[in-house]
Amino acid sequence: MTGVRLLDQVRNTIRALHYSRKTEQAYCYWIRHYIRFHHYRHPISMCNRDVARFLSHLALERRLSVTSQHQAFNALVFLYAEVLGKPLGKGDGWVRERCSVLGHG
Repeated sequence: MTGVRLLDQVRNTIRALHYSRKTEQAYCYWIRHYIRFHHYRHPISMCNRDVARFLSHLALERRLSVTSQHQAFNALVFLYAEVLGKPLGKGDGWVRERCSVLGHG
């Protein structure tokens, strides 16, 4: 999808997979928030550590509910796996960080 804006790619992929409109809105919200948090860097240039920092920010500084944290996490998993073709790995302490951020460990 060269030349197509990232959020348009997200929307197109969500629609192709027949996700609900509410899921589309929520995922686009969290992806925009993630990009802004990292000073408008493109997600393809970021790594698991950047995702973990964002999720930690949501949990510790913004004190979001576990449900909202899960939604943000799922939006980023979708972005990396389905849109960018770069699934989030399990290395670099990702699983441990994710669990502690999401209240599971």
